Amino acid sequence: MISAYYAGGSIFAFPNMLRSTFTPIFTAFPSKAKHRNYSNTIITAISKPPQTVRQNAAVENTFLQQHNPTSAYVHLPFCRRRCHYCDFPIVALGSSSPQADDDPRILNYIDFLCREIKATLTPSNHKSPLETVFFGGGTPSLVPPRLVSVVLDTLDSKFGVCSDAEISIEMDPGTFDAAKLKDLMKLGVNRVSLGVQAFQEELLKSCGRAHGVQEIHEAIDIVGSCGVENWSVDLISSLPHQKPHMWEESLSLTIQAKPTHVSVYDLQVEQDTKFGSLYTAGEFPLPSENQSAEFYKMASEMLRNAGYEHYEISSYCKSGYQCKHNYTYWINKSFYAFGLGSASYLNGVRFSRPRKLKDYMGYVQNLENGLVNCCQDSKVDAQDIATDVVMLSLRTARGIDLKSFSKAFGSSTVLSLCEVYKPHIESGHVVCLDEQRRKIDAEEFRSLLSEGDKVNEVLAYIRLSDPDGFLLSNELISLAFNVLAP
Repeated sequence: MISAYYAGGSIFAFPNMLRSTFTPIFTAFPSKAKHRNYSNTIITAISKPPQTVRQNAAVENTFLQQHNPTSAYVHLPFCRRRCHYCDFPIVALGSSSPQADDDPRILNYIDFLCREIKATLTPSNHKSPLETVFFGGGTPSLVPPRLVSVVLDTLDSKFGVCSDAEISIEMDPGTFDAAKLKDLMKLGVNRVSLGVQAFQEELLKSCGRAHGVQEIHEAIDIVGSCGVENWSVDLISSLPHQKPHMWEESLSLTIQAKPTHVSVYDLQVEQDTKFGSLYTAGEFPLPSENQSAEFYKMASEMLRNAGYEHYEISSYCKSGYQCKHNYTYWINKSFYAFGLGSASYLNGVRFSRPRKLKDYMGYVQNLENGLVNCCQDSKVDAQDIATDVVMLSLRTARGIDLKSFSKAFGSSTVLSLCEVYKPHIESGHVVCLDEQRRKIDAEEFRSLLSEGDKVNEVLAYIRLSDPDGFLLSNELISLAFNVLAP
């Protein structure tokens, strides 16, 4: 089965936490090192890699080098109300709250958020300007543009923001009009992620969503009329009482809307949610795992037939419209993260901020007083890096770059991966490619494997097949972990 890896804040926009409420399919990732969550202490790395990986690891290789971050996730946690599936750190404003421009909760949070940005130490003296910024939530479109501007100005003053940076913001139907969107575009926002989730009124209500179908169509019209070229639609499959014809309708209407990007997430029921108290995964009214797999296959077929590239387990795009910010996560690059519950990746360490507002404010004060350093230099653990690279790379259509991986962790490690994946290459769930992305069939693979070093000469990539291999990603990634961390 597949599942989501949430690194920063949104699925991908990736920094709130490991986001598992929506999984590109069902269960959580195989066991591996998780975010370290220290509110008031210095972070240190834990290094206990197996000798095979450690001895093979080349210190100067690109995987182990920590490059200056050029991406930032910013968590804006405000929502009208909590959806029934949501376990993210949010602040529910309620329908009777003051106008967002004057809401003291938003004003106070933005103040602390900017203080956090200013107090954050950079990993090196040679900081690089930001190439991507992602505002996730929550419902960031509830925050007034003038306050979004304050955050962007703070980021620019601290790190610099490239003139052509990808600046994304999550927006929910019913929370913005054309005037607000145009104001955001004037600030440099050039990518919108629209939280549609479903096109059926009954499903939206059963999920506790604050918008209806009419507001979805209005939001799509607004995005089009404002001339937003780069925009995405988020959909959720395997909702309670969701039928195949409903899912097909949602996919069809999404394709008709012509977004440049589509994200498809499979619902995972979390314990501390309303759904968690009502439902059990795989039991009615939730779809079975087989039904969820069929939903995934339907999405893959329909979206690819409509001209979308399935470039990551849960992500589809038109040519040239991959989410640059999320791709930072897939290639395991360092990134900043700011705000409630967000998780950064700096100097090889994943650092999660507190999920409760009071604790987060205390964290910011400690940061200002020099009691916290989420950018501290730490010993990079070769085993952790290797497992991260495998886990994240196998989520993508590109797959694992075996040449780089061999240089980093040794040709014997690559050979061991090939051995463990041999039966799955035979079954078609794992695909081998050469430098020109030519598929190497099972017979040729067996021949290369029998010659040992020939594998490292000819094989350039290993990826999971679409959709069948992606559907088994948890199991297949676990096999690689057993090789890397026996």
